[in-house]
Amino acid sequence: MTKRFAWCLVVSLCIMAAAGCGRQTGNEQTSPPPGADGVQTRNAQEMQKLEIDDPAAVARHLETLAKNIPGVKDARCVVFGNTAVVGIDVDEKLDRSRVGTIKYSVAEAFRKDPYGIDAFVTADMDLNERIREIRADIEAGHPVAGFVEELTDIIGRIMPQLPRDIELNDPPETEAPKTDGRL
Repeated sequence: MTKRFAWCLVVSLCIMAAAGCGRQTGNEQTSPPPGADGVQTRNAQEMQKLEIDDPAAVARHLETLAKNIPGVKDARCVVFGNTAVVGIDVDEKLDRSRVGTIKYSVAEAFRKDPYGIDAFVTADMDLNERIREIRADIEAGHPVAGFVEELTDIIGRIMPQLPRDIELNDPPETEAPKTDGRL
């Protein structure tokens, strides 16, 4: 009798365990899809960037925006596509780290602007002069396409080649020194 009782107890526990692991209807909660955990991954401004219809007007707007950054005396800007090349004038007595902070602030202000422009910012006097000349030519009616090569040169000087862009030459394989088997 005790064997039969134990057997029934084991079988009924297994049935209850199996029933407890099953789905209950009416009390279902679906898990949210990945990425829908209530955290928004993109900034609302990034999602609603303004379209750039007049690059010259946007350049003037961005110059004004840059001039409002503390430490920027003057700014000039050339816009092509969703990218801007910006030259800023800062106090020549500032140390390099402070100039870097100002340049970062300008680029960040442009990114947060409703146009959402990506910017290459320089405080180099020679590059500023080149940007000023290109800006004057564009205002005189010359197309930006005529200055693409010069703009790429400027960007290349602002943003040097990154290590991942450099092709590494495999070092020549050298022959291991031959030994006579003794250590």
